[in-house]
Amino acid sequence: MPLLLGILLYSCNPETEVQSSVSADDKFDAFKESFIEALWAANPDWATYVGYYKYADVLTIPNEEAKQKQMEFIQQMRDSVALFPPETLSPNNQTDLKMIINYLDKTDWELNVFKLDEWNPASYNVGGSINRLLISDYAPLDDRLRDMMKKMENIPAYYEAAQANIKQPSLEYLGLAQQQNQGARGIFEGKIVDSLEQSGLTDDEKTLFKERLDSSKKAIGQYLDFLTMYQKQNHDKEDGFRDFRIGKELFSKKFEFDIVSEYTAEEMYNKALAHKADLHQKMIKIAHEIWEKHMGNTPKPEDELKMVHELILKVSQRHVKREDFIKSIRGQIPELTAFVKEKDLLYLDPTKPLEVRPTPEYMRGFAGASISSPGPYDKNAPTYYNVTPLDHYTENDAESYLREYNHYVLQILNIHEAIPGHYAQLVYANKAPSLIKSTLGNGAMIEGWAVYTELMMLEEGYGNHEPEMWLMYHKWNLRVTCNTIIDYGIHVLGWDKEKVMDVLLNEAFQEKAEADGKWRRATVSQVQLCSYFSGFKEIYEFRENLKEQQGASFQLKDFHEQFLSYGSAPVKYVKELMNE
Repeated sequence: MPLLLGILLYSCNPETEVQSSVSADDKFDAFKESFIEALWAANPDWATYVGYYKYADVLTIPNEEAKQKQMEFIQQMRDSVALFPPETLSPNNQTDLKMIINYLDKTDWELNVFKLDEWNPASYNVGGSINRLLISDYAPLDDRLRDMMKKMENIPAYYEAAQANIKQPSLEYLGLAQQQNQGARGIFEGKIVDSLEQSGLTDDEKTLFKERLDSSKKAIGQYLDFLTMYQKQNHDKEDGFRDFRIGKELFSKKFEFDIVSEYTAEEMYNKALAHKADLHQKMIKIAHEIWEKHMGNTPKPEDELKMVHELILKVSQRHVKREDFIKSIRGQIPELTAFVKEKDLLYLDPTKPLEVRPTPEYMRGFAGASISSPGPYDKNAPTYYNVTPLDHYTENDAESYLREYNHYVLQILNIHEAIPGHYAQLVYANKAPSLIKSTLGNGAMIEGWAVYTELMMLEEGYGNHEPEMWLMYHKWNLRVTCNTIIDYGIHVLGWDKEKVMDVLLNEAFQEKAEADGKWRRATVSQVQLCSYFSGFKEIYEFRENLKEQQGASFQLKDFHEQFLSYGSAPVKYVKELMNE
């Protein structure tokens, strides 16, 4: 990498004689290619995740040496980007420059200020890295197994470094690490063993593979033992565990890096409070209209929010059976596809496969549904819609969960996660001409787009404008809105669980199982819960402003396809590019 960066700095220098006739944009394009290559060399697991398998056999040991190499990478890249005055670049390249700088500054801050590696034991997990090689078809099975074998060589040292890094974990992150690494250990059994037996590896290779398989499982087991022992030894110590709340200063800075918004964290929190009040009024209006249809002669409560809540509880009783949950999600995908095509809302590429699957064990414990999308180097691989099965729930908890994801909400969830939400947006992102905009994607744009599509689909007639669908949409959007409210409330204002549960149960009308899960999620993340409302608010405001400016010439499909053509750049930058 030092040689590569030396060449990079030389080629990007405006005073280099051989480059004197080349435009600033051409030089910057050359720099971006070198930056991306150096980025993958420095982050091999990330490279594999996006479908770049050159470093598939590399597992970085997270020790002090690796941290120093990261800091050297950051400084060398800062020296390089300093050679490009923004005004000399095209608007697209100016955006890429801003995204690179934000990535470098954010990584520096995370390593030296936030230091999550010292208090989040769940950040150490080899499950996804190994499983990626197992399920991908980037090379014949024998070659993939050899990559795994080389990678596994470093797993014992990886977990030894992880133990050395942990200083004062939060109790919540420690619990998540235990759950997810238990799942990771399961990857080294079953399918991987069957694949080895079916392979053409030599007997010596198979013997070595099994030895490293055993040492990998042992290393994960020792890490789990370390976490259990730490928990026992520090259970009664006042300073044994760090408070998971990060405070206003860190939260505001992380919001700035992660969301890249026109607004501050506090401003977005206030916008969310105002939006919550507006949603309440809309729900109250609908509740008055359909109360008798569902509640008969039952008197309306004087408290109008209580009236809304009682109606929601009644309407939520319409839901799928527990055993049909994942099957029902699979069945709705073709219906959503047909609606988008009928209304001509967005081009959907029929060659990009989408597969609904149970969430892998090593990924569970964070979200009930998620998307695992192939990266820009692996565009034809399937996108996985991960749905966590309900087999771990008690009968009562399963019923509560199914009422939360009732007949109406389940459709909105599928819009969000699949079509035309995450799945569609990430297919477009992989087609973006700029790898920077795809690989350094902005979470608020990604989540914001998915939330935006929920409202857009209902506006265009999905659900036949049934008042029940709108009532449940507003409830779902309340959830997104309250994500921001409780995230800020917990980490900045110091809210306890009782306060959070009051907001989620009585103001967002969530089921207890969902509210409990959201509290847990907020204790093992920071700012991420703000991304949904933040991105949605900025996208919707932008669209409405464009509609007002363009009048009858505004075309929804054109807006969608142009907006998505910029990859996963922050909404703030997409607005600048579209206005340009």
